[in-house]
Amino acid sequence: MIIVDVETSGVNLKMNSIVSIGAVNFLDPQDQFYGECRVWDGAEIAEIALKVNGFTVEQLKDPKKKSVEELIGEFAKWLESFENKTLAGQNPTFDRDFLNASAKRAGRKMLFWRRAIDLHAICYAHMLGRRLDVPVEEQRSAITSDMAFNYVGLPKEPRPHNALTGAKMEAESFSRLIYGKSLLKEFETHAVPRYLL
Repeated sequence: MIIVDVETSGVNLKMNSIVSIGAVNFLDPQDQFYGECRVWDGAEIAEIALKVNGFTVEQLKDPKKKSVEELIGEFAKWLESFENKTLAGQNPTFDRDFLNASAKRAGRKMLFWRRAIDLHAICYAHMLGRRLDVPVEEQRSAITSDMAFNYVGLPKEPRPHNALTGAKMEAESFSRLIYGKSLLKEFETHAVPRYLL
């Protein structure tokens, strides 16, 4: 399982670009990937995306930064050694679709197939197993990443978002939900709630 988080210049994969990729090998959590790139020529940059990821327009258009194609190439190389490339994350279909669209733009084959492990779903199932009322907003689940992190005993994700920080916090959350134990040393000071043990 590979925990992946991407930051983008907006939410439309046809108009917006990946700007950073963070990933953690769940079976060997010290094996991590992080990279940043400039947006592809003509990609739109949404103001709200800048608030989320903390980059400036100048940083996202910096010609000294590697291209999306170069970043995707580095990420694809990192993935080569994995026997199990099952994608996981808080919103893995968003990440998968942006990564695959970027790979296609770079003339590469798809990086990830359809199946993905969703932190939201695992957390939702665990809450149901404890007979808890799942938080609902506008008639649908309201389990955000910060709510999932809180449920497993972690603090809110620091703002602005960083792709590697997000991937690490998601990997830690999966470990606590699945195994009832911490995964990464940096989170050991945050106790695993008793209901996960």
